[in-house]
Amino acid sequence: MNKRILLVQPPIYDFSAYDFWLKPYGLLRIGGMLRHRAEIRLFDYLDRAHPCAPVDLRSDKWGCGAYRAEEAPKPSVLSSIPRRYRRYGLPRTVFQDFLRDHGDFNYVLINGAMTYWYPGIQEVLEDARRFAPRAKTIIGGRYAEICPVHACSLAPDFVVSSSANALFNDVLRLEPERGQPPFWNGYAKLTTGVISLTAGCPYSCTYCALPQRKEPFSIQPIERTARELVFLLERGATNVAFYDDALLFRSSEGLIPFLRFAASLGSDVAFHTPNALHARLVTPQAADAMAACGMHRIFLGFESTSRAWHERTGGKLAYDEFKNAVQIMLRAGLQRPLITAYLMLGHPLQTLQDLELSIRAVHELGIRVMLSEFSPIPGTPDGERCRELVDLDEPLWHNKTAFPLKLLGSEEVNRWKTLVRELNEKL
Repeated sequence: MNKRILLVQPPIYDFSAYDFWLKPYGLLRIGGMLRHRAEIRLFDYLDRAHPCAPVDLRSDKWGCGAYRAEEAPKPSVLSSIPRRYRRYGLPRTVFQDFLRDHGDFNYVLINGAMTYWYPGIQEVLEDARRFAPRAKTIIGGRYAEICPVHACSLAPDFVVSSSANALFNDVLRLEPERGQPPFWNGYAKLTTGVISLTAGCPYSCTYCALPQRKEPFSIQPIERTARELVFLLERGATNVAFYDDALLFRSSEGLIPFLRFAASLGSDVAFHTPNALHARLVTPQAADAMAACGMHRIFLGFESTSRAWHERTGGKLAYDEFKNAVQIMLRAGLQRPLITAYLMLGHPLQTLQDLELSIRAVHELGIRVMLSEFSPIPGTPDGERCRELVDLDEPLWHNKTAFPLKLLGSEEVNRWKTLVRELNEKL
């Protein structure tokens, strides 16, 4: 008899949450590799197209939108944060009914995305123990990788804090069928999807958790990513976001061939880069390929105009390089209103003078600014700088809303957000 495996994307407990092409890609890839090895089911609390989702949840033309939300008790450690705490996602009773209707599972595999979203994992564990008591519960994802000790404190049966091979070999004891597309068929209706053309990142930014993984950079075979895109389109996706951390690195081998294949399909799919492109790697060839395939929302990582800040955090970029990247994209025909620069807010090495200079420098280029609030990740050089301010062993303090408010205060954070909003409205 086949093993029965349930994949769960938990609800979010946070001060804010928005569907910014958010899909449990790692979880879905595991489901895809096991679709012919076991009976796989998916329950995604954040599926806004779910039959039980409120009918008034609207999406913008790029497939993004608000989640169903309800106020939740604020954890005591965050009591000083002047924001409302909410639970985002489908009602808890929908999952409980799902478990009743689908019988016993052998395993419940729970996605741990942001470390500070673990209250949603706690909720799933409670319901799995109650309504599927014979199932082994497993926590994986970035939360398990970054905070394995804390994940164990939630008392699942297993915590997978290393590679997926440990899950396949040591826990599930199933041989994965590599090369299979993710388990997108787990959704009853699909309009947005995500994809990764690469794995790993060649850079070592001091505020990023990726260097801790020590995963070498690699490019997926074009045959595999092409099949993955076709499968997404067949399932109904019209918006696809890249989940790569270094999408433009060696773009002649990865991104450019993929975009040329996408353009050859003649479909109306719109591509987006929410994980940010490395502006130093923008070339005329890459920009031309993005324009030819109809790239729609382009996000560039910039963070700061301060050369000193970049030198201390990984030497990522200089302002002239960023400006040159924008000019290359505009010459290729990409639309200025669709280009957005991420700027860091609340980094411990950032000065408020640098922040204002950075915001205004980006605005002068005629593109939008989006503030990327700093999250102190334990084990990273910049995260460790924050131990005197917050308890990093409590993942709730990794919260990107809470930490800048703790560091700068509510009035200061609101001032910067207001400035960005006003400048963006002038474009």
